[in-house]
Parts: sequence; C-alpha cells; structure tokens
Amino acid sequence: MEFKSSYRYARISPRKARYVIDLVRGKSVDDALRILRLTHKRASYMVDKVIRAAVAAANENIDVDVESLYVAQATVDGGPSRKWQRPRPRGMSARILKRTSHISVILTEKTKGVKGKNK
Repeated sequence: MEFKSSYRYARISPRKARYVIDLVRGKSVDDALRILRLTHKRASYMVDKVIRAAVAAANENIDVDVESLYVAQATVDGGPSRKWQRPRPRGMSARILKRTSHISVILTEKTKGVKGKNK
C-alpha cells in the first residue's frame, strides 16, 4: 500500500529543500528519520514532519507493518512566489522573490518477493 503526505506552501526555496529530500529518498523510514535528525538544514524539520505524517496515516491501517515502510517517492516542487519590493538608490526598487515549496512523500511497504529484489 502507498501512504502519501504533503506539506504545501512551505516557506523555503525548492532548491534548498531538494538537498535534504535527496538524502532520504529510497531509505527506510527509520533510517530517513535518523538522517534528518542529524542534518543541520532548515528543510530537514519540514521533511521530517511530512514523513511522520505519512507514518501516522500508515498506523491507522491495521494490515501494515510500519517497520517495513520505506520512502518510495519524495519530491519538491515549486510553489507560488511572493513578490516584494526593496527600495534602492535614486528612487528605484529591486524585486525580491519569497519562494515557497510543495514537499510530497510517498511511503510503501517492502514486499518479500524473489531473493535479491526486496523493494
């Protein structure tokens, strides 16, 4: 089964969040949470929150073993940007973009199939 969770309009640029999401893609949930706890980036808190929400959704289902979950898909897409103006010399202004992100995570169970293909 798949368990999805997302954090929409996260107040961080997608480029910065992708550095963190690349660390946990394909890892088991326990390993991913451990990596995020030791990563000193602002996005690690946000990604941790999304993974924990997906695990909570999996806990609601009785048939799922939470220990066998892994991060199958993890994406960061760009959200809308807030546009601000900063005053510059000689009456001009410079545009500032406050970027946002949509962080999405999909957890699935590892299936016990053919030897060597445990995904």
